Amino acid sequence: MRSYLDFEKPVAELEAKLEELKTLSEQGDAVAIGEEIGRLEVKAREALAQLYANLTPWQKTQVARHPSRPHFSDYSAHLFEDFTPLAGDRKFGEDEAILGGFARFRGQAVCVMGHEKGSTTETRIKHNFGMARPEGYRKAVRLMELADRFSLPVISLVDTAGAFPGLDAEERGQAEAIARSTDACLSLGVPNVAVIIGEGGSGGAIAIATANRVLMLEHAIYSVISPEGAASILWRDTAKAQEAATNMRITAQDLSRFGIIDSIISEPPGGAHRDPEATMDSAADAIEAALTDLAGLDPAALRKARREKFLAIGRGL
Repeated sequence: MRSYLDFEKPVAELEAKLEELKTLSEQGDAVAIGEEIGRLEVKAREALAQLYANLTPWQKTQVARHPSRPHFSDYSAHLFEDFTPLAGDRKFGEDEAILGGFARFRGQAVCVMGHEKGSTTETRIKHNFGMARPEGYRKAVRLMELADRFSLPVISLVDTAGAFPGLDAEERGQAEAIARSTDACLSLGVPNVAVIIGEGGSGGAIAIATANRVLMLEHAIYSVISPEGAASILWRDTAKAQEAATNMRITAQDLSRFGIIDSIISEPPGGAHRDPEATMDSAADAIEAALTDLAGLDPAALRKARREKFLAIGRGL
């Protein structure tokens, strides 16, 4: 069954009525009911398109967190061939909140990594809801260093509420691991492209998203802290998360205007969870275009362009 968000109630009611009519058409006057089905289908599509054309930042936050939204494992299965995962950071252990390895992307050998949130209760626990510990970021550094050594472009798929804030993560040097992963991104002599596919939260996201090209899905969010976290700090009231989301400018449209991201990838009407394959194909086209654009740059030019891109953020505001 399709999972609906709170603000999708009008569409949910129309689609529930459609399902009832389709069931009746199998039992009764299919011709007469068919006309009503056609009318309702048009009405439902129009309602969905109108709703998603005017989403608030808080509604986009809900869409970005939708449980049926495609995750890293979906992208790796759909977009990449011969994916060979690497595990462990060679220092402490394996962190399954960040997955990565080597694969072929439309015929080109690449390094790919990203956050995995999981799609069931069991897998969400296994992947710690996409919130990585230090060993996850140290694994990312290991992958990037290998990619640099073998001249392979790096593709990062970002989807995390933030790095794991637990005591064990702090004891093992969470901040240092994030800083070194960010530095590894900046030091790459090969092209790197990051795509915010859901949530891009804080240092947990930037650690693998400091890229030559930062792309973002239409209804994803990207911010220094979650709306709930900001509301808790500013007003000591998480109930004000909606107000925080509006004022933080976390949407793809705001971030594109500020020059923080490079381009927006369109999602199907109703969001990525409505048509995951179409969403992933659109992301693949955008990634390919970005890699093609960067293909002619040498290592020094890539590092310089990447550094200047991030130093320029905020200067024109």
